[in-house]
Amino acid sequence: MLSIWARNIAPSPTLAVDAKAKALRAEGRDVCGFGAGEPDFDTPAFIKAACARALDEGRTKYAPTAGVPALRRAIADSYNARGFAVSENQVVVSPGGKMSCYLAILATVSPGDEVIIPAPFWVSYPEMVKLAGGVPRFVPAEDSAGFKITPGQLRAAITPRTRLLVLNSPSNPTGAVYTEPELRALVGVALEAGLFVLSDEIYEQLVYDGQAACHPALFGGEAAGRVITVSGFAKTYSMTGWRLGTLVASREVASAVADLQSQTTSNVTTFAQHGALAVFEQPALARAAVAEMLAHFDRRRLSLLAGLNAIGGVRCYRSQGAFYLFPNIGAFGLGSDEFCARLLDEELVAAVPGSAFGAEGYVRLSYATADATIEKGLERLARFCGRLRR
Repeated sequence: MLSIWARNIAPSPTLAVDAKAKALRAEGRDVCGFGAGEPDFDTPAFIKAACARALDEGRTKYAPTAGVPALRRAIADSYNARGFAVSENQVVVSPGGKMSCYLAILATVSPGDEVIIPAPFWVSYPEMVKLAGGVPRFVPAEDSAGFKITPGQLRAAITPRTRLLVLNSPSNPTGAVYTEPELRALVGVALEAGLFVLSDEIYEQLVYDGQAACHPALFGGEAAGRVITVSGFAKTYSMTGWRLGTLVASREVASAVADLQSQTTSNVTTFAQHGALAVFEQPALARAAVAEMLAHFDRRRLSLLAGLNAIGGVRCYRSQGAFYLFPNIGAFGLGSDEFCARLLDEELVAAVPGSAFGAEGYVRLSYATADATIEKGLERLARFCGRLRR
């Protein structure tokens, strides 16, 4: 018999939808894919060139577990420039933001500990908590509240067994962005209860409508020691396949994360880290690359939002971050799993059911895809929804 970990873990629904869409494309089917949270742009050329140079220079051996020293120093410097006070020994580079989150949970959560996760949530948070032997506890964030929880909700969810609060702003799947006062209030409640806070900021540079991502670790007092900040290069620089996540925490937590990593993945691919270092060594090129992608994402966001809200029965919140929209499809009387399965079968449009994110009655659509795909996908979705309303 398989272990309890293998038996209780759920496969990633987002990857499953993407895999099915790719399989249909391989059969020659014209699929409009809104499933994957992956930019459709190539990795910027200057990053790839830096990686190629590292290969040519023979940087293909083991690196220090916590990351190449030059990259860790550059990451620390970039955080310090934003007001942090961290040293390179508080930085750990891991194989992907997902691994950074998982190691943070493993470093702070023991079997039986509870972890508070606002819902809708990224699909992997609950599974990571369960793999650590913890117990996920969900707090609902309604679309009428901008998909954000309140300090009162958080306080009511805390028990003597609560150990960690997970915050994700900008959010996957909703695109919601907490304001600084909102985050300060939540972090204040968490610190009063002696909790750790995992602040997943992987989409921190992908914000719109004049919003700015906030950093809870900067909130003073105990925050610097209790907040674990996770980010990375995947979403901002279209480097999803490079597997490069970053974690900044207290020396105690960062050291524990590095020890855990030493016994699991050893270290991140060495030459990939040298590619990422180019982001800090060539900041003008990095800023230009982000600005160009952000302009495309913003245009697509508004186009998809307008198209969704023009479909009878669909209601969609205006996201302000990441590259997702999370429309409400509850008016059609179908569960989100059935809705998405039929949408793919009947119209070849791939979307992820809201049930995967702890939010039945919604679907997630990624606008990290071509404008033509958005236009065609909206036509197909409107046709599908029209049939459901008859």
